[in-house]
Amino acid sequence: MNLKELRNKKWFKVISNKYVLLILIFGGWMFFLDSNSWLIHNELNQEIEELEENRQYYKNEISKDKATIEQLQDSVEMEKFARQQYYMKRPDEEIFIIEYDTITE
Repeated sequence: MNLKELRNKKWFKVISNKYVLLILIFGGWMFFLDSNSWLIHNELNQEIEELEENRQYYKNEISKDKATIEQLQDSVEMEKFARQQYYMKRPDEEIFIIEYDTITE
């Protein structure tokens, strides 16, 4: 196949058109090389999804903490929380912490 035969092919005429070449070059540039390319947009969209998941997680944690704060308004609940979390005690009592071994043979 020589150059004359190649030039007579329909697909070669379409691809060698200056407007088609310009559109292909522009499309390649915008898809891969530009600062606003599709690849960068894809990465940014993934990051947005991760941040939205983090946002939802922290909203759930805030609501749990608000519920805990509401419970701690009662002095009995506050004492119970202090005993369980911080091992606090009254001056006249002793505390024995029992830890269970989770390894079974």
